[in-house]
Formats: sequence, C-alpha cells, structure tokens
Amino acid sequence: MADLVALDLPGGPQFVDALRAAWDAGAAAAPIDQRLSPPARRRWLAALKPSWVHDPSGKHRLHGGQPVEEGDALVVATSGSEGEPRGVVLTHMAIAASARATSARLRIDPERHRWLACLPLSHIGGLSVVTRALLTGTALSVLPGFDQAAVLQESGPDVAVSLVPTALRRLDPATFYLVLLGGSAPPADLPPNVVTTYGMTETGSGVVYDGVALDGVEVSVEGGEIRLRGPMLLRCYRDGTVPLDAQGWFSTGDAGELGPDGHLEVRGRLSDMIVTGGENVWPAGLESVLRRHEGVSEVAVSSRPDPEWGERVVACVVPRDRSRPPLLDELRALVRDHIAGFAAPRELIVMEELPKTSIGKVRRQALRESLRPPL
Repeated sequence: MADLVALDLPGGPQFVDALRAAWDAGAAAAPIDQRLSPPARRRWLAALKPSWVHDPSGKHRLHGGQPVEEGDALVVATSGSEGEPRGVVLTHMAIAASARATSARLRIDPERHRWLACLPLSHIGGLSVVTRALLTGTALSVLPGFDQAAVLQESGPDVAVSLVPTALRRLDPATFYLVLLGGSAPPADLPPNVVTTYGMTETGSGVVYDGVALDGVEVSVEGGEIRLRGPMLLRCYRDGTVPLDAQGWFSTGDAGELGPDGHLEVRGRLSDMIVTGGENVWPAGLESVLRRHEGVSEVAVSSRPDPEWGERVVACVVPRDRSRPPLLDELRALVRDHIAGFAAPRELIVMEELPKTSIGKVRRQALRESLRPPL
C-alpha cells in the first residue's frame, strides 16, 4: 500500500516539484482546487482521504487518511458537471499510456516543443499537460491559472497549450504551435492548429481527437451511449467502485454516434436530452447553430416543463451587445434552416452570464433548476 498526498499548491514550479517528490516516494498525488471554499475543501478531503497534505509551508500529516494501491499515480476529483467530489484513481501505467498516445497523435517533439499549462491543475485537462510533459521529457511552463497577458507572454511557434473555448476566444491560436481544445462545445470554423478533444477524468484526459480515437483506444456506441476502452482508463474510484465491465468497457453517460468511417460525433450527456412534442433535441447541436447568430456571444439551451409540449426548449443567451440582444424569431428561423422546426427554441432568456464550472463547462443542472418553477 502507498500514501496519498494532497497537493494544496498553486500552479508553478513548486507544484511540479511536489508532484515529482510524491512519485519518487512511491506515493500518489491528489491536486486540490485552490478556489474551493472551506466547506467545499472539507468535502474534498472527506471524499479523497489523503494521508498527507503538501502546502506552501511544507508537508503535513493528516488523520483519517486511507492508502492507495502500489502503482497508483493520481487521484483526481470529479463530479461530472455537478455534485459532490468523487476521486478517480489513475495508475502510472495509465497516465504513461495517455502521455504516449497523445504526444504521438499531436506530433509533439520533446527536443523541439514546449507544453504550457494554464488551466486548473485540479482538473484532468490541466493536470494532464503537466504529467504528459514530465513523462515524455518535454519542456514545460506552468502558470497559476489562465491570465491572458501571461499566456501571451509564454506563447510561441514551438508551444503547445490546452485551453477551453472561453480562453480561446481571448487569444490568437496562430501564436501557438498547437491548441488542444476541450471543456465544452467548440466554436465553429476552428483554425487547423486547434484540435478538439473528447474525454473525461475517468479516461485520464482526452482519448478522441477531432472525432478520431487515439491509438490503443476503442470506441463503441451501445443504445446511443458512448463506451470507451483503453490502457489509460481509471483503475477505480476512490471508494473502491470499479465502473468498468468485465471486458474493460467504460460507459460514459454521453450520447453519440459513430459514422461509417469510425468518426465519433458527441451529442452531449444523455441526461441533457430534451423531449419536446415527442421529438429529441440535443442542446449541444442546437447551441452550435445558435452561436452562428451575430448577436450571440454565448448560449446554452435548456428546457422548462410545458403542458402542451412536455418540455419547452429555452435558449439562454449572453448577447454581444446588451442593448441589442437577438430576437427569438431570428433564432427560431436560424434553427429551422439548419436543423428542424421542432428543435427551434420557444423561449429566449437574455442573461448577463451563464453558470459555468471552473473550466468553462455550462452547469446544465443549475441552469435547468433556475428555470423550474418553485415548489
């Protein structure tokens, strides 16, 4: 058995040194989100049960910690988009497989390229940049978080960076060798050096790039649900639950479709599907169409209960110009032209901002709850 060390450190050289030290000691590491409130931090500690915490003042013993298995490298908290933290246990073999497959697909040359980590290291999308660089011997710069000026200063034709769409909108992708984009639905018309990624904490980072699975990764769709299998998947959850079936497949809870050429189209969470008038509407596809309207800065699609339609499609829009928001009829016409009339929103809500997670994903459950009438 081995210890679990919580890394209570901001992004930077000290975080990287602490991660190396934990691994050198045979321990696994669990990064703590630096933005957690005290109650949220207590819930995190209760769920992941580290034996040590490494903070800026040093390494301290904690009571009530539980060991991990030999060979475990990381325990990363996840709650999907909502809910209480749950630890995902990733082994050294899994993160090595992820690093190799990712670097090969992206043609990262350790002698020539450099990774820039600027996303939260408590999330797999940010943390995997660090582990990928360490395991392949690629140069690495780590920032405490996304800061536009600091990221621009670190950019260059040899720099690869992982971003979310919110961050990408503030930068010129052409200043990087490559941008790995995850977190939420990508904008349209991406430049050729931007690669979209699909994955989750349980898969040790992205495993499908631009719709094509990484080498060694298998994808299937059963009953409309995406399933994944590969060497970079989690060993178990921190509570000991193993979410893989007897053949090693992980059911993601995401809806998707495989094309004849094996290209994966991700439609969104199965739980996000809206059934209106007996028709299925997927928020992600609808949002990609609504973003084409020149007056839309950001949009999230949700629903309200409706006595006639069962559910009423609602477009929640952050306008580019708050004094001239788009009109509902304009958005409905756009959807009719690109999808179908049944998918067109029946209600428009103009918002100052959308509820999001720390890596830019829309908190759909929170959005749905805000649209429901009080009990």
